[in-house]
Amino acid sequence: MILDQLSASAAYESLHPLFPKAFAYLRSFDPRTEDGKHELQGQDLVAIVQRYRTAPSAEKLWEAHQTYGDIQVVYEGLEYCGHADQRTLTVTKPYDAEKDVEKYAAPSAPSALLTLGRGNFAVFHPQDGHQPGVQIGASAEVLKVVIKFRLKA
Repeated sequence: MILDQLSASAAYESLHPLFPKAFAYLRSFDPRTEDGKHELQGQDLVAIVQRYRTAPSAEKLWEAHQTYGDIQVVYEGLEYCGHADQRTLTVTKPYDAEKDVEKYAAPSAPSALLTLGRGNFAVFHPQDGHQPGVQIGASAEVLKVVIKFRLKA
């Protein structure tokens, strides 16, 4: 897992061949972009624009992926995102290859509770169980972009 400021994203571009294009999109993102999937480089690099309300931790599921990694950026609003080693989580819904997701029960405590807000980003790989969309205080509106990058590009 990586958590940093979007303004520092150039320092991470060498970590994956798709990161330069992904971070360029994120740095120039237009908040007026419609919700939904937007191909940036075929199915290898996809931006998912989403608007939603955060919810209590008990209502948000834990997940991890195998084919794609995530770069998550919140442009409006603020949310918590739990993080835990995927190997320590208990599977509640086995891996679905079509959706590239496995769901987990909440751990007794996350190893980290990330605050995602304007100006920062988080990168999640297969070992990173994560629980996005958790409210901070009261439920709030969020505009988020999740970049799905194929791990073996």
